[in-house]
Amino acid sequence: MTTTQPPSHAARARSFDDAAAQYAANRPSYPPALLDAVEELAGRPLAGARVVDVGAGTGIATALLHARGADVLAVEPGAGMAAEFRRSLPDVPVVRGSGDALPVADGHADLVTYAQAWHWTDTARSVPEALRVLRPGGALALWWNTDALDIEWIAEAADRSGRFFGVDIAAEKRKAGDRPERADPSGRLSFARREVRWSRRVPVDTHLANIGSHSAFLVTAEERSRAFLEEERSHLLKVFPDGVVEETYDVLLLVATKT
Repeated sequence: MTTTQPPSHAARARSFDDAAAQYAANRPSYPPALLDAVEELAGRPLAGARVVDVGAGTGIATALLHARGADVLAVEPGAGMAAEFRRSLPDVPVVRGSGDALPVADGHADLVTYAQAWHWTDTARSVPEALRVLRPGGALALWWNTDALDIEWIAEAADRSGRFFGVDIAAEKRKAGDRPERADPSGRLSFARREVRWSRRVPVDTHLANIGSHSAFLVTAEERSRAFLEEERSHLLKVFPDGVVEETYDVLLLVATKT
């Protein structure tokens, strides 16, 4: 009897390249209050700050940092994601690289940011790299949009996804949120934690395309993913008969300062 091995971490990371346009068009952004919190916890304004945005993807967070007046250098490992970034943000520099080996000079940055990307790194390498690139007093900021599981329809949808993948999504969120030290198991960094709730209203097709742009779906057989998402559409239309979904997120923000 043969068994099917689950896709590797690296395969899931690479999966975004072929779905870069879908990612750019459908993934949620972040609220202004998040950037306010970054400035507060980092102890400086973004305007005029040298920022290295790592795992920048298609530039969703980079665009917000740039609009706040930051001098941003984006770092992105994937060719497809970097190409989409260049199409959407032609005036912002992006270089190929990863957080485990940053192509950035020592002491260059006031702020190193990871939006929805820190979990793709090897912290044994990415923590020293962030500290190397930061100037004294600079800060490392990590954040993720997470589902607001106290909202009934979102919790039910998470349960359905969890059963599909064999994962307890609520437990995974609690594990990530309750122990900020997981972001740096070495204990070299001390993170301040903040949560920011926000929401957006999008057509059901956008919501489903957003779900489908996550790596777990991208590495799943297309026919199986399509069947799940079509069934999900029927659940959603019972809650949102007008076809407009109100997605609610809790952005988990962790910020640590280099001493």
